[in-house]
Amino acid sequence: MSEWKECTIADLGEVVGGATPSTKKAENYENGNISWITPKDLSTFNGRYILRGERNITEIGLRSCSTRLLPPNTVLFSSRAPIGYVAITAKEMCTNQGFKSVIPNDNTDYMFLYYLLKYNKDNIENMGSGTTFKEVSGNTMKSIKVYAPIDIGKQRKIAAVLSAIDDKIEKNTAINDNLEQQAQAIFKAWFVDFLPFGGVMPDYVSIIPLSGLCSIITKGTTPTTLGKKFTSNGVNFIKAESILDNHTLDFNKFAHIDVDTNLQLKRSIIKNGDILFTIAGTLGRFAMVDDSILPANTNQAVAIIRADTNRVLPEYLYSFFVGNWHNEYYRKRIQQAVQANLSLTTIKSLPIYVLPPCEMNEYISIIKPIFNFMKAIEIENQRLSALRDTLLPKLMNGEIDVSAVRV
Repeated sequence: MSEWKECTIADLGEVVGGATPSTKKAENYENGNISWITPKDLSTFNGRYILRGERNITEIGLRSCSTRLLPPNTVLFSSRAPIGYVAITAKEMCTNQGFKSVIPNDNTDYMFLYYLLKYNKDNIENMGSGTTFKEVSGNTMKSIKVYAPIDIGKQRKIAAVLSAIDDKIEKNTAINDNLEQQAQAIFKAWFVDFLPFGGVMPDYVSIIPLSGLCSIITKGTTPTTLGKKFTSNGVNFIKAESILDNHTLDFNKFAHIDVDTNLQLKRSIIKNGDILFTIAGTLGRFAMVDDSILPANTNQAVAIIRADTNRVLPEYLYSFFVGNWHNEYYRKRIQQAVQANLSLTTIKSLPIYVLPPCEMNEYISIIKPIFNFMKAIEIENQRLSALRDTLLPKLMNGEIDVSAVRV
């Protein structure tokens, strides 16, 4: 470690906060073209480089508050609600007050800084304070001690090892995005344009509510309502935030319960082939379950949709969600309370086109291999993520020699 130095985050770059333009003034947001990032934008984000958030702001909005434009390759770090989301700016943008971002200096490699902050997430979070929720102040962020190679070349070599894995994950994700577009196009051809049937819906196509094709449509329970606590490991417990926008499950956002609690939460035990669908908070994210995450359970913000395999295969129902068939139907039926939600009654009522066995088998023979390929890629990404997370501490404490790495 003689080639490493103990330093503070402020020694590696400029720590910058953000702010929120007044939401009462439309001119701060209307037709804005400046990307403005909040921690919520990173809650289901699973890449490294971020281009935009849910909302943009205008030049007027930028000038109206203390947020500032951050250059490309700034490392964003969420400092409240929650602490520890990390991303890299892909272009010039700004953030709200929920960040303590770091603009790397000339002697700091931005990609190394990204991984350094990911590695130190727990340490930084432990430095947070507050009663309502924990927050890391600017001064605290600046003063946090870390270790980094003195030579920027060595920083780059460490980053290169981890980047090679993340590059592959991101390429795989792009492949899956393309496969999903293909699946959507096939769904549209069959169930919107009815191209295999001459452009007209055949009389023999049945329209059946989702509940009529499922053995179970239910939702989970939070263990704490039964007086049970989460554990550090054990049975996977999937929360709404565990389900990402790209229809994958983020293992790093699972909680855990013990086997006894899992059995007590019997109604919400998840099985292979189940479709999970978020019904509270951020609505409409979904994923299909495979054996790799089992045993598993879920909470009341997630619906469990289990196909009756005597009538349809899970992939058949899943294709209706991938094809966005549900979007408009559910959008009109959202219930607004403290947070937006969808009732199980609404979930169950989604109309599904059901084909006769011959046509259904033909459709499944086209669509199922696409989903199988997507699932194989998703599993590969899970393995790569686990490898990256295993290497991260070893690289960041100098345990692995990177002198032979070429960059």
